[in-house]
Amino acid sequence: MANTTRLPLDGVRVIEFTHMVMGPTCGMILADLGAEVIKIEPPDGDKTRSLPGLGIGFFRSFNRNKKSVVLDLATPEGRETAAELADTCDVMIENFRPGLMRKMGLDYATLSARNPRLIYVSHKGFLPGPYEKRLALDEVVQMMGGLSYMTGPAGRPLRAGTSVNDIMGGMFGAIGVLAALRERESTGLGQEVQSALFENCVFLSSQHMQQFAMTNEAPPPMPSRVSAWSVYDVFTLADDEQLFIGAVSDKQFVTLCDVLHCPQLAETPRFATNALRVAVRAELLSCLGEILKHRHVDELAPKLEAAGIPYAPIVRPDQLMDDPHLKASGGLVPMQTDDGGTTDVVLLPITMGGRRPGVRQALARVGEHTQEILSRLKARVSA
Repeated sequence: MANTTRLPLDGVRVIEFTHMVMGPTCGMILADLGAEVIKIEPPDGDKTRSLPGLGIGFFRSFNRNKKSVVLDLATPEGRETAAELADTCDVMIENFRPGLMRKMGLDYATLSARNPRLIYVSHKGFLPGPYEKRLALDEVVQMMGGLSYMTGPAGRPLRAGTSVNDIMGGMFGAIGVLAALRERESTGLGQEVQSALFENCVFLSSQHMQQFAMTNEAPPPMPSRVSAWSVYDVFTLADDEQLFIGAVSDKQFVTLCDVLHCPQLAETPRFATNALRVAVRAELLSCLGEILKHRHVDELAPKLEAAGIPYAPIVRPDQLMDDPHLKASGGLVPMQTDDGGTTDVVLLPITMGGRRPGVRQALARVGEHTQEILSRLKARVSA
């Protein structure tokens, strides 16, 4: 688990006031890249630690490689200690409701007056504008930002099956930190960085906005779309198995027909080109469906792979815990949990110099590093 290799953000110190997903994701990215990230928790711990249901995995997923310090920000002493810690840091991260940090005297204006080099990262629902005081959730902005409309069938907007905007919002916050650290090298000054759920979701929908701008036609939801490719769909195979298959060129279509032992489809004049096939796509998919309903994924998948045809089985998240590629590529590694157990966690989806930034320490227990960090702070004040 230990990694003694020097990482890109070694020497960068971060203080984190976050909960749930977006802010913690930003801090985890910086921590994985080598920063010392100090997570401030209330006396009873971050409530994200004990979320039920679909939130049960949040804390373990987005809080690795951090230190935990308990401060009671409801008291003047706790708030002053937090400010003193921020004085020693390069970066501060927060994702609480608008106005809360200002109320506690932990806003950018106050802290940057004490520490002009501080890079202050706020994760909110909206960037400054008419919506900025609204509270937002990932699901709220998916509805507002076009994503739910494009994902669900016509008339049935459907949220994405994971916290896409929270996670990407944290990523953009981290990107802002890296840019601000680079700029500070020349100016000597920090700055405020803002990342927001709504703008993040609109960025995800931007290709469909441009589709409208170029065609003057509102794009239909993805399940109702006019596909650019004739074979680009999920097929039901034998025993109700499902497999996505995409043949996005004329050559791939001929190859697919060869793999499926149906040369008659490739030789049919109305299936001769992709444009012709798209015009009769329903008929073609029906023909392929009849052929594929007698095949099995385990038999067909290696043949498609050998032939260079894009394909994918429909995989549940629990099945990914045993994915051979994730394990072999080093993307799924063990981490000691805060209760003393062990779990496999997903690393950042990047390599740097051929290595994956990994797990360097156990998931912190509530307040585990309070004495270490505050004793350092007292020594600094005394010096």
